[in-house]
Amino acid sequence: MEGNEVLNQLYEIIIDRIRTKKEGSYTVKLLERGKPYVAQKVGEEASEVIVAALAETKERFISEVADLLYHLLVLMVLEGVRLEDVYEELRRRMKK
Repeated sequence: MEGNEVLNQLYEIIIDRIRTKKEGSYTVKLLERGKPYVAQKVGEEASEVIVAALAETKERFISEVADLLYHLLVLMVLEGVRLEDVYEELRRRMKK
């Protein structure tokens, strides 16, 4: 599975968790705490990525990047932003 396919699939899973309110889901627990909490988690995860990049193993860095991407996707869903919106912005920037 290609990288963007993984992100797309995870994005759809997050939407499904919101729609179905799956019991025990970490995503649902995040959403119940609200957008400010999710935004704070993105900040925390970004800090952990920085620390991992500067002082930890490559494996730890990869793990923290995955955490950051997940929390960013949750925040994107809350903001009504689709992955395609971000892909389009990146494509626009590549043309400069």
